[in-house]
Amino acid sequence: MSALPPCPKCNSEFTYEDGAQLVCPECAHEWSATAAEAAEEGAKVYRDSVGNILQDGDTVTVIKDLKLKGGGGTVKVGTKVKNIRLVDSDHDIDCKIDGFGAMSLKTEFVKKVV
Repeated sequence: MSALPPCPKCNSEFTYEDGAQLVCPECAHEWSATAAEAAEEGAKVYRDSVGNILQDGDTVTVIKDLKLKGGGGTVKVGTKVKNIRLVDSDHDIDCKIDGFGAMSLKTEFVKKVV
């Protein structure tokens, strides 16, 4: 018998599988089995504006004009950012943009280049 993770809502150990979902019989909470596996790893999953999973070293494009604080100009839509680094802070991406230098971006304003 496989050991299923406890319910993330009420911590009940009586969870069971229903197709691709895990279900808690005590509080009726349902969640994805793949999401439970990602949560078990403990690593934060970073996603771009359309839901693609981001990793260190990916290339992304900016999906919105971003005004820089301090009058430094504007990062235009479509600007490619290569070799990103994911960090656990308010702005999830540390990178270097040609013409602007080192900066931090939020994942909600980028799209992964496939």
